[in-house]
Amino acid sequence: MQLRYNYRAYPNAPQRRALAKAFGCARVVWNDCLRHRKEAHAAGLPYVKSAELSRLRITQAKRTKERAWLADVSAVVLQQSLRDLDAAYKNFFDSVTGKRQGRKVGPPRYKSKKDTRQSIRRTTNAFSLTGDGTVYVAKVGSLKVKWSRRLPAAPTSLTVTKDGCGRYFLSFVVDTEPEILPEVEAESGIDLGLSAFAVLSDGRKIDRPRFLRRAEKKLRRLGRELSRKVKGSKNRAKARMKVARQHARVADRRRDWHHKASTQIIRDNQAVYVEDLAVSDLGRTRLAKSVHDAGWSAFVGMLEYKAALHGRTFAKVDRAFPSSQVCSVCGFRDGPKPLHVREWTCSVCGTVHDRDHNAARNVLFEGRRIVAAGRAETPNACGAQVRRARVPAQRGEAGSPRKGQTTQAGIPGL
Repeated sequence: MQLRYNYRAYPNAPQRRALAKAFGCARVVWNDCLRHRKEAHAAGLPYVKSAELSRLRITQAKRTKERAWLADVSAVVLQQSLRDLDAAYKNFFDSVTGKRQGRKVGPPRYKSKKDTRQSIRRTTNAFSLTGDGTVYVAKVGSLKVKWSRRLPAAPTSLTVTKDGCGRYFLSFVVDTEPEILPEVEAESGIDLGLSAFAVLSDGRKIDRPRFLRRAEKKLRRLGRELSRKVKGSKNRAKARMKVARQHARVADRRRDWHHKASTQIIRDNQAVYVEDLAVSDLGRTRLAKSVHDAGWSAFVGMLEYKAALHGRTFAKVDRAFPSSQVCSVCGFRDGPKPLHVREWTCSVCGTVHDRDHNAARNVLFEGRRIVAAGRAETPNACGAQVRRARVPAQRGEAGSPRKGQTTQAGIPGL
């Protein structure tokens, strides 16, 4: 399976200028190729192939006076930008024709140099891990990296990213084998909510940390300072950077907490079942800020890929399943209940239920039924192993063949 490993990088001033030039060139190639295809479509011409765009907008463009500076960056960066555009068009076409499931994907759009997040991608012939612990990037130099953990295998691609608060990150995609954990008997159904972040079917409750709510006071103050600055001034740029850094701290704390909580749940349970919530719809209600602060989608995504990595069973229960309406003891459906009702008594068996704990138990029972019916990638009721699907990296990337590469696994000298 493919996994992504992210590390903080600390480029010096010349390297930051080289990366800024690479970000700009990749953006220009994207916009030029997108404009070419849009003009061809408006003129009624057939879809322009990638080979033709590569010849016109990269190879020949370098020989012109207007685009001669494209030769100052690695050619791999420009080619990967064109591949990203092809992937965006493919996703759009697959979404229109119904081949791609989920939400509809719109057509590619132009990129702006004012975007707070910039990134470039490279294959193995444009970067390498050096013996002194740095990462050599073609036409940029050797970047100093904070290695928080070893790479389990030789990386197949590298993404260099600059976020909104000026931090640089190196993201490696590696092909690894699953790390199967010892089997345990426990299984867990999880009910996600706002009063408590998660309630497990065994009765345990995970409190919601409210990272954004705790930082709101400081964010409001920074926002007021930003609004007083003159647009286009250097002081406004500094104030915007302060706001971006505070939001980045909130996001980092939430992500770290999600990783720790999801890892603990996967280690303690052989099977994990979660209700498939409509987070995008809940994000348009009066509870939007609390819903986005909880980060349910990111948490469920971590549970899913960690279950596949460690040989655990994972299944989603349909959002239409009435987990809060059914008695987990006798199975009687007692009807819908408003959100302020946190405890109710079954009218048939008389059991007093905590709303969230009862829902978590129902999610557990429904998840077991789904697995037994053979609709999950897990051992079915007959004991036959259903082959697991290949788990991709969290953001799609193009890799490169390993033959003849100069990169090596792990971090030398660490």
